[in-house]
Amino acid sequence: MSVNYAAGLSQYADKGVCGLPEVFDSPEELKVKVETLAQLIKESQYFVVHSGAGISTSAGIPDFRGPKGVWTLEEKGESPNFETTFEDARPSLTHLALLGLQRAGYLKYLISQNVDGLHVRSGFPRDLLSELHGNMFVEECEKCGRQYVREKVIGVMGLKPTGRHCDVVRSRGLRACRGKLISTILDWEDALPDRDLNKAEDASRRADLALTLGTSLQIKPSGDLPLLTKRKGGKIVIVNLQPTKHDKHGHLRIHGYVDEVMKQLMELLELDIPKWEGPTICEGSTASSESTPDVKPPRAVTAKEKLKKNLIKEERKREAARLTDDGSVKEEMGSIKRERADSPVVINEEK
Repeated sequence: MSVNYAAGLSQYADKGVCGLPEVFDSPEELKVKVETLAQLIKESQYFVVHSGAGISTSAGIPDFRGPKGVWTLEEKGESPNFETTFEDARPSLTHLALLGLQRAGYLKYLISQNVDGLHVRSGFPRDLLSELHGNMFVEECEKCGRQYVREKVIGVMGLKPTGRHCDVVRSRGLRACRGKLISTILDWEDALPDRDLNKAEDASRRADLALTLGTSLQIKPSGDLPLLTKRKGGKIVIVNLQPTKHDKHGHLRIHGYVDEVMKQLMELLELDIPKWEGPTICEGSTASSESTPDVKPPRAVTAKEKLKKNLIKEERKREAARLTDDGSVKEEMGSIKRERADSPVVINEEK
């Protein structure tokens, strides 16, 4: 499959605001702001990062709304330039820096809108990661929930069957699950995965510091998650070259290439950026430990559980309405139809 996975999505007219002008902090201003960010991280008790397409542009994967983004060029009748494939793309400096922050104990949870699989392939722990819009390399058993990380992209989108079946042995080792494997990539009308969304919401509420990297925060509900941190008294730091939807909520706004920001940050924290030793994948059809979070087989839902679930949905609906300044969020956060667009940030200066 081409790196242009956007071409495989169904037609959708409202793709958000594209091609906004970029803003750059001066080198001196950037240095001061990153120093402030480093101090905030040192003081934080529960630090969460929200990543968007802007962290992968230096890996050769275009963003969506930047000056050379897929949808920005689409509006102009032009075609984007793809410098790599998903299989050949290597984690950027930012991907590896986030891994370093996690290993050092600073970063507690990572929430990503990206589908390129670079967080998992970098070695970031799957149980500390929510991939809200899916992963090009992951397929999931619709019966038992086991996830499989593949070396090649799945090649199917929109939560459709991949043609393979689950080989997890069940029933005391007597037989395999044999459930159908489906893609994890969402299309425009697909609801976000409950497991990943619930963990992302919990982490966002618990966080006292939320750092957004390379995202315009225009996607709902993903883009509104940092507001849960602010509502609980935490701070939001926004790193993006273009304006974002929630700039006015940012305690600190940094206008610079994400790789340069993360490079300076790691130096200030006196942390090494891990070396990439190849993708974290599973061989053949077996699932690796990184790709198999605790998932139990589905069972019949009781009337009591169904009522509790409906109450949770209603609470999410009310909370989303409170978080949105213009009152436009009128659907529940857990089932809102997602807008499939990761965030902007232009190609990194390392090129």
